[in-house]
Amino acid sequence: MLVHDKCDVAKGQLPSSTSAMPHIRHSDAARWWRDLNSGLETAMRIGWIMAALAMLGAIPAGTRAEPLHGIAMHGSPALAAGFKHFPNVNPNSPRGGSLNLGVQGTFDSLNPYIIKGVPALGLREYVYESLMARAPDEPFSLYGLIADWVDVPPDRSSVTFHLRKAARFSDGHPITADDVVFSHAILKEKGHPTIHRAFYKKVVTATAIDPHTVRFQFDTTGDRELPLIMGLMPVLPRHRFTPETFERTTLEPPIGSGPYVVSELDAGRSITYRRDPNHWSRDLNVIRGRYNFDEVRYEYYRDSNSLFEAFKAGAIDARAEDDPGRWAQGYRIPAVADGRIQMREFPIGLPAGMSALVFNTRKPVFTDLRVRQALILAFDFSWVNRNLYHSLFTRTQSLFQRSYLASTGKTADAIERQLLAPFPAAIREEILEGRYRLPDSHDGSNRDNLKRASALLRDAGYILDGDVLVDKARRQPLRFEFLARTQAQERLLLTFKEALQQLGIQVSIRQVDSTQYWSRLKSFDFDMIQWQWPASLSPGNEQNNRWSSIAADAPGSLNFAGVKNPAADAMVDAILRAATNEEFTSAVRALDRVIMSGDYMIPLFHVQGQWIAHWRRVRPPERTALFGTDFDTWWMEDAK
Repeated sequence: MLVHDKCDVAKGQLPSSTSAMPHIRHSDAARWWRDLNSGLETAMRIGWIMAALAMLGAIPAGTRAEPLHGIAMHGSPALAAGFKHFPNVNPNSPRGGSLNLGVQGTFDSLNPYIIKGVPALGLREYVYESLMARAPDEPFSLYGLIADWVDVPPDRSSVTFHLRKAARFSDGHPITADDVVFSHAILKEKGHPTIHRAFYKKVVTATAIDPHTVRFQFDTTGDRELPLIMGLMPVLPRHRFTPETFERTTLEPPIGSGPYVVSELDAGRSITYRRDPNHWSRDLNVIRGRYNFDEVRYEYYRDSNSLFEAFKAGAIDARAEDDPGRWAQGYRIPAVADGRIQMREFPIGLPAGMSALVFNTRKPVFTDLRVRQALILAFDFSWVNRNLYHSLFTRTQSLFQRSYLASTGKTADAIERQLLAPFPAAIREEILEGRYRLPDSHDGSNRDNLKRASALLRDAGYILDGDVLVDKARRQPLRFEFLARTQAQERLLLTFKEALQQLGIQVSIRQVDSTQYWSRLKSFDFDMIQWQWPASLSPGNEQNNRWSSIAADAPGSLNFAGVKNPAADAMVDAILRAATNEEFTSAVRALDRVIMSGDYMIPLFHVQGQWIAHWRRVRPPERTALFGTDFDTWWMEDAK
């Protein structure tokens, strides 16, 4: 599991070439000979399969299969076939010990693939595997995991995977093409509507060609990300699931093919994963140096203070910190002073993503653009950063801040202008030209911005009735509620509430428990929330889940703002159709301009690195990947 809020993504290092045949040991030579014969056998099998498909009309006659060890969204994967391990791991890391992590909240399900319930953390990362593994040091590249090779035609209209014969579920059942076809079918029909159904419905046919080969044929939408989406599809055991019960929450320990199994469960309070010593893929290059702990345990806490106290007491081994106040002052404790706890800022090459106060534009109070713009003016970032966060934050101006994908400060290029031309009303000129910056006080006084906000509210039909801002026609006050989950959110919102009261806006803040919070978010039952959308250097289908018109009406989607904008729909479509890096970058920047022009949120802030505090007994590898550090590459210092 990525320590940061995952998403997704730089270039890996090519392994040095192996030209040491005279020095290969006898066992290595035998393995090399077996691999060579296996490769020849695979190549012949591919030829037979493709010839048979051509005869049946499933693929154009004469199409040659070119099986690949990996695939990239754009260009080629960085690591050559036969690479030994990912560049960011320690291949000789010791194994053993237990990693204890803390989580604020609770859980009530061990099924992470449905909209019902709150699933426990770690299930997707530790219990289930996909056909291919994502490289943490490249923008979007996959390498073989359950599948040992992949074949994709130039137009990406289909993808064919060949499964490793050694692949097994934790109960010993072999993984077959039928399991893959079943996984697609059940997730397409009953999986999470915006995570699985929306993507997998683009598959026209899923065919088990033989027990170890499966082919997906795509629709004509031109979505070039689909081969990678299918490569990341979790493979579920057909013999353990039934369509009738799949959509139910459950606390029954699941069966997967991943490196761990669920060993202990205290519903809502803790879950423990035990490393499977017979894990079939433990020696693969995409696994080597990872999953080093014998156990990984998640302890759930009701609030952030109790979680932090547990860490200071040694009950939690490591924690990602997102509170600048705590990072600046909360760790002034003996364990940090004497080096038993280490505080590190890890470099990270991903975009910062968007952390924001989000307007639910489904609500009447936020349908008027002028009201949203007034609230953006009322937020005084400089004051908040200085007084709450020790000036450790940087203002976020883009969905893809901290990367070349951000449109901020860049004039739209010819490709962007062509994409945006059908939607002139959707783009503000200053954003198109790269001149826009979020309003800020800079000098500690937000008086001028509050005056501008008042003028906008008057234009929107609001007047002051004493100290209360009311709708001039209906005499209804401008009132809304912040929904909060943590004390840190509540502290920020209280500060903003004071600024809004100067405008006569009535604001209430409601902090709810984790279960109620997620339930209300799934049904969009809120006025305003604080949210963070992580970002990668390869944005794709997940943007539909955040900004598309379809997702705006889909319960459980991440389109919390309720964006229904044809320009946003068109820009996401352009991202998915982009065939070159130039087209892709322009389409991403165009989407950035559309969303920023819509004033759907009050962008907040980000840090330049990744804050991690950990007890010295757990150790990270020396090299940090593009994605940042990941606990599945750490190890216990005294493990044997």
